[in-house]
Amino acid sequence: MANLESYPIQSAARADSARAPSHVRGSSRAAALARDLVALTKPRITLLVMLTSAAGMCVAPGRVSAQKMWLSIVGTALIVASANALNMWWERDLDGKMARTKSRPLPAGRMSPDVALAFGIALGVVSVPMLFAVNVATGVLGALALVTYVAIYTPMKRHTWLALLVGAVPGAMPPLMGWTTVTGSMQAGGLLLFGVLFLWQVPHFAAITLFRRDDYARAGLMVVSVHRGERAAKHVIVMYTVLLVATSLLLYPFGVGGPWYLATAALLGAIFFAMGVRGLRPAKSERAGLRWAKQLFAFSIVYLVLLLSSLLLDRVSA
Repeated sequence: MANLESYPIQSAARADSARAPSHVRGSSRAAALARDLVALTKPRITLLVMLTSAAGMCVAPGRVSAQKMWLSIVGTALIVASANALNMWWERDLDGKMARTKSRPLPAGRMSPDVALAFGIALGVVSVPMLFAVNVATGVLGALALVTYVAIYTPMKRHTWLALLVGAVPGAMPPLMGWTTVTGSMQAGGLLLFGVLFLWQVPHFAAITLFRRDDYARAGLMVVSVHRGERAAKHVIVMYTVLLVATSLLLYPFGVGGPWYLATAALLGAIFFAMGVRGLRPAKSERAGLRWAKQLFAFSIVYLVLLLSSLLLDRVSA
């Protein structure tokens, strides 16, 4: 039933819109469409990807031309944007069932699925040749990341929590692609960067599944806390945090990071591990358990930012 108090205001707003010149209405619709198209790309994630790709370039041995550097960064951003848009197109039915995603352009009905599909495909068509223009290794990694994320990870999420491990592969590609932009090949240092980003994603996203478990269950997504239970999710967090810390420390003996990086990685790793282990203890209440998961999720972001920053600072000061 309409809210009678707000109805005159809404009617007046519609009347004002109808009286507006056609070019004004057209520009307003164009601006709204542009905002929704940007939302499909998940801009915050895309920005993080650009930063990790740039970090891979900065710590890789050798030099690269400015043209190839920007082709790689922009191409990586566009291919991630393509994957995100196609993921939203595929999962629009599930997004409509989740509180945090139901206001996205597709489930909210602000955009036709055909527009989102065409936009996602167009981004992929543009980005893949850009990455191959950098070199073959970067192009192959980018194309593999796009296909893995859209064609394997996205449908797999409905069936098993192991989709997280599949989805972590394209999520970890950007720093490796940054490395291959400079070197033209996959080397130990680049693969270790890939390993750090791959392993980091597991506790990061497992924490999300704990404090948004009901949302995921409502949508029918088989994340670890839904598929295996909360206790299993906490064990996954601890196990992969141990692997993450060990892999991050290997960057020092392989010459990617220096002493400052090693000390920072050890300290951040110890804090991350301690926070993960704390979650294995019985929570005093459900609220306390959710608070721990949110704190772990927040720290995982701080961890990654500080870890990569220390890696770059070591390279600059070397």
